[in-house]
Amino acid sequence: MTHVLVASDKFKGSMTAAAVGDAVSTGLRRVRPGLEVVVIPVADGGDGTLAAAFAAGYRAVPVTASGPTGDPVHTSYARRGDRAVVELADVSGLSRLPAGLAPLAASSRGTGEVIAAALDAGCRQIVLGIGGSAGTDGGAGLVSALGAKLFGADGIEIADGGAGLAHVDRLELDGLHPGLSGADIVVACDVDNPLTGPRGAAAVYGPQKGALPFDVRRLDAALVGWADVAQSATGSDWRDAPGAGAAGGVGFAAMALLGAQLRPGIELILDLVDFRRRLRGARLVITGEGSLDEQTLHGKAPAGVAAAAVAAGVPVVAVCGRNMLSAEQLAAAGISAAYSLNELESDMQRSMADAGPLLERLAGRIAAEHLAARSS
Repeated sequence: MTHVLVASDKFKGSMTAAAVGDAVSTGLRRVRPGLEVVVIPVADGGDGTLAAAFAAGYRAVPVTASGPTGDPVHTSYARRGDRAVVELADVSGLSRLPAGLAPLAASSRGTGEVIAAALDAGCRQIVLGIGGSAGTDGGAGLVSALGAKLFGADGIEIADGGAGLAHVDRLELDGLHPGLSGADIVVACDVDNPLTGPRGAAAVYGPQKGALPFDVRRLDAALVGWADVAQSATGSDWRDAPGAGAAGGVGFAAMALLGAQLRPGIELILDLVDFRRRLRGARLVITGEGSLDEQTLHGKAPAGVAAAAVAAGVPVVAVCGRNMLSAEQLAAAGISAAYSLNELESDMQRSMADAGPLLERLAGRIAAEHLAARSS
């Protein structure tokens, strides 16, 4: 029996990816009773990565770790066999800041603590989604939690955060977690920024995290010093590697000090959720996210889903809160049509508040316009 596959990302600030899938499924079946619908929540490596893994059958392993400014947070990693999925956003992300932005103080330490917990539990494959970070610490907190030692010129270990990183003078890696030597670490990353300079972590993403111009200069100088120290310790210079500037420099630390491989986030998630196998026999794929725009075309979830579906010969339509792309841009991405909530409700606040019922109505239109030939 053929089926419809719903593989959408979240509608940020409105609906989780799972809720989007449920609403679309309800709307489709309302018009085409008996239709087989398979829902696969997806993400691009940022927030929603854990939810996608849980929906795919991974189990949650609770962990208490340091939040971006040191306060403990309750998070988890997803586990199946010896593979662990860790989401930086859920422990070191902007949403975990207790009281406003902290561009100089926020650290990635908690993410390293979650990885350490997974290694302690016997996991040997670590998938790390790094979108949505709160800080610009070059990944120093992450590797510190995994046993690295970062010292200032006074011989004292430096403080966490980008401000503390400005004092780094020496790096010791002898104490790195022993589990790392036999672990395969893959990082979901959708940006190609270097660590430093005008396209670096501080200059491009620092302002989004509350960094003022003076802070940006201070953070970039700290990252330059950190790259120099890491090069001295390892003999290799990773500061200009594509993706080194991801997540405030976590990409740099993961590659330079942990031997991690960076992969496009949506490709990694599609592998995790076994998307290509579940695509077999599908007659239509419905993907989506809150806003279809230029960013969508550069590695976001709908573009990745569409590419995989089109390669398998399955047509794709998209749902969204708003659509900023032309028909030509959508077609080039493999999406034959887009259905947006603002077609039904132009007021954005109402659209977000009533997203579920509106999405069900859009799904009904999709069923009528794309599934008219047969009902199963």
